[in-house]
Amino acid sequence: MESYALKIILALFLPAALVVLFTRVTYHHVVGLILTVALIAASVYAGYTHTWLLYAIDALSLTAGFYIAGRMREQAKHGDRDPS
Repeated sequence: MESYALKIILALFLPAALVVLFTRVTYHHVVGLILTVALIAASVYAGYTHTWLLYAIDALSLTAGFYIAGRMREQAKHGDRDPS
């Protein structure tokens, strides 16, 4: 069985990374967020997440990933217009 500390560390970084990854693949940050939430819901249903603390950390990481993906998308839009 995995340690609780490892689950917390993964909950801090993995959802944000998945939102950014799915945003890069689908070119839309809302779709990236929805796909990541679906994966987290499946893991909760499978029983990998047991406490409210992990739910809260997942939500915090999702929010951070959504913010990063949105900024990344905006920078890409503005970078396409300005060739400097």
